[in-house]
Amino acid sequence: MILTSEGKPGMTRYVVAGLSLFLLVANAQATSTQITIRVLSKDAKFIGSSMDGARVVLHDAETGKLLAEGITTGKTGDTDKIMIEPRVRGQALSTKGSASFTAVLELDRPTRVKVTVEGPINNPDSANQATSTQWVVPGKHLTGGDGWRIEIRGFSVTATATLRDISGGESPLLDVSADITMMCGCPIEPDGLWDANGYEVAAVVTDNDGKSITIPMPYAGKTSLFAGQSRLTGSGPFEAVVYAYDASNGNTGVDIVKFNGPE
Repeated sequence: MILTSEGKPGMTRYVVAGLSLFLLVANAQATSTQITIRVLSKDAKFIGSSMDGARVVLHDAETGKLLAEGITTGKTGDTDKIMIEPRVRGQALSTKGSASFTAVLELDRPTRVKVTVEGPINNPDSANQATSTQWVVPGKHLTGGDGWRIEIRGFSVTATATLRDISGGESPLLDVSADITMMCGCPIEPDGLWDANGYEVAAVVTDNDGKSITIPMPYAGKTSLFAGQSRLTGSGPFEAVVYAYDASNGNTGVDIVKFNGPE
């Protein structure tokens, strides 16, 4: 019976309450929620259009469902604000036009979102990934300050290796050079904001027998250019691993060049 013998409501109130809850859940409306992602180069500025941006992918961390994807576009940001001026708690590093990607998610429940960023796009051999997760509540935008700021470590390294055959029975001479910037494309030079004197750059060249030599690559007189050379022994093919390393914070970038020996 729905009513008790005294005429008082019995199960009715529970049935009505359950039905109301069911209808509330069934009619839940998805709410547009904005998330702005910015990708910061380790010890440098934002990765944006000058490096073809960084790739951004958002997933539901629980189900793996793809929520959004895109590429950061815009400028690297204000150098003084990011690199020189003292920072206070909560201070944003971005300014108008600083590189970013904004996703608009349609959420009907609190969702733990996983963001994966990878870049820079214009140098896939040196590109690195970083991943971060956070709960996002429908309608509670993540756009204030820098939004969701994620750091990518490394240097952008683009290396070349050239063999010069030497007559008279001498071993061939190997020239190794590399264009090296921060991941945002920021330039490196002696006594500059990104000081070439503070970075170790070298090439580890390995022959077909597994024997290797290390060639120091000092600054070569042109912004972001480093170079070195050495006589090459052994037989090819060869592999040159060119690296840039900052001992002060562990930041490291690599490019790998493979080449044959002299004919």
